[in-house]
Amino acid sequence: MSDAAHGVSRAARTLAAALEPTIGQVYFAPEAHEAYTALGFGPSPASFDGLHMPDGAAYFTSRGSLLGQVAPTVVAATFAVFNPAAVVPAVTHGWSLTDALTIRTARREAGAAQLERIVGPILAPNDTTAVRTAADLLERAVAPLRPEGRSLFAGARDHFIDTTNPWERFFQLGDMLREYRGDAHIAAWIAAGIDATEMNLLSEQYMGIPARTYARTRAWSDEQFDAAVARLRARGWMNATGGLTDSGRAGRESIETATDLQVAPTVAALGSDLTDLIAILGPWGAAVKAGHGYPGGAADLWPNR
Repeated sequence: MSDAAHGVSRAARTLAAALEPTIGQVYFAPEAHEAYTALGFGPSPASFDGLHMPDGAAYFTSRGSLLGQVAPTVVAATFAVFNPAAVVPAVTHGWSLTDALTIRTARREAGAAQLERIVGPILAPNDTTAVRTAADLLERAVAPLRPEGRSLFAGARDHFIDTTNPWERFFQLGDMLREYRGDAHIAAWIAAGIDATEMNLLSEQYMGIPARTYARTRAWSDEQFDAAVARLRARGWMNATGGLTDSGRAGRESIETATDLQVAPTVAALGSDLTDLIAILGPWGAAVKAGHGYPGGAADLWPNR
């Protein structure tokens, strides 16, 4: 990889890691759980260390609402690392309770509300200058991104509400960029000839997570994971003990790098202001985690960032 490409990769990965807790927090926000319960969904099924986990049907339906009122199978295809056997009935149930516009609005408002509740107090009283600055930078970041093959990004972009609420504007623009990277990541691992069960197992080893722990949340069975392990061993990417071979680690890193490079237009659009955006997001993300609004995720565990 050239020095220029390496620089883009590091910049894109660092931006994604800084953005993640300020946007991914919506799935753990009490404001979201309350809004979804009012629509008929189940409450948060569990909590740990003050963090409330999302109801499965509410998660799939609320995030899937970015696509519009689509068939549950479309949501399942777009959420590629999840077992469709879990996604389809969850979204079928979700659409029996609400519609895309209603739950999408609840999601947007809840994501903004938790940010205002947790991050607001660390800002100067009644001063949303930093929020508006971050949103303006994110608007620049997403402006050159193209929608081909990136369904969730396209949906988030097309359903953007140009509100005067600075937190809602920030959340929506950040959500666009987060979903763009997610769509790009799926494109990268599919292009590498990897399937969903294989990708889950590779990612755990890549990030140093115990096998079949994080992957278990994607609703695949042990039999399906066993078959994936056999395929990865045959490919030479996984060893007899379930760890990555040198080829497997290099292959998994190449998928992450391919994802990073798809975000090159954002890195170019922000230029030197990328540093300013990361400087704003860093303390916000730390506050969200400290405030039990986000547990941490894959971006915290990326090697070589």
